[in-house]
Amino acid sequence: MSKKLYVGLIIATTFMMGIAFPVGKIGLHYAPPFLLMGVRFVIAGGLLAWFARSKPQPKGGRQWLHIALIGLFQSAGVMGCAYYSMRWITSGESAIITSMNPLLVIIIGTLFMGASYRAVQWFGVAIGFVGVAVSFGLHVGVNPGSLLGLAGALCFATATLLYKRWGAALDRSVLAGYQMLFGGAALLLLSMLTETPRWDFNLSSIAVLFTLVAICSIAQFTLWYRLLASSDPAKTSAFLFLVPLFGVLSSWLLLNEQLHWYVGLGGALICGGIFLVNWEGKRGTISVHTSATHMHVKGGSTL
Repeated sequence: MSKKLYVGLIIATTFMMGIAFPVGKIGLHYAPPFLLMGVRFVIAGGLLAWFARSKPQPKGGRQWLHIALIGLFQSAGVMGCAYYSMRWITSGESAIITSMNPLLVIIIGTLFMGASYRAVQWFGVAIGFVGVAVSFGLHVGVNPGSLLGLAGALCFATATLLYKRWGAALDRSVLAGYQMLFGGAALLLLSMLTETPRWDFNLSSIAVLFTLVAICSIAQFTLWYRLLASSDPAKTSAFLFLVPLFGVLSSWLLLNEQLHWYVGLGGALICGGIFLVNWEGKRGTISVHTSATHMHVKGGSTL
């Protein structure tokens, strides 16, 4: 792959990840969050599973259980919390706090799974959390939206570590499709229990759903898998600091959300922290995919 094509695909993929936040917030005008995300992931997961039907399928109840758990944390936990948090905070703020996943992976991996990481990665964690304090503590404070965003980031980190432990035995495309199906089904069940069913069908709501399914799910993952297959995953994942940047900028363009200097400074610190966490080294290198369905982690110890 040429350098120009590589850079172009990196920008396109991270842009798709970032715009999912403001596009999803637009979708909340037409459907409640759990229903919107449930429909998105059931459709996208079903299509991906169908496209991957000729690839090796999960074997035995244990592998299906692993996929279901990853889907519950990843698709249901992450995006359910992220989109529900937008009732209190902006889509740009949700993108920033959800993108803390690579920082939390180090903390959870160290405390509960015996992983070890380099000093530069811990420095990245410290910078990232300073960025969160700047972005949220100065003007949002503790509210349900920021707490839900943090819960989503924790779910993301948990799913990342579960993927490291179980993902090697599964085809990546198969896992991506089926975990979205499980996560989408869980969100639909949650919607039935907690939400008043509502879906305003019009051209705008159809455009939102098409964007979330076709662009922010299927196209995004197809491009990402191509990048991982044709380049070093650690180097490629270091560019994921662009996701919160695109999330904030697209929220400004699509939703007219205000850009305050402290949000920009906090976002820049978080981006810097994530970049340091993903920096390739001889020991403990981490490669984290922070999209809605798939992650890859290379840690210094076996989990």
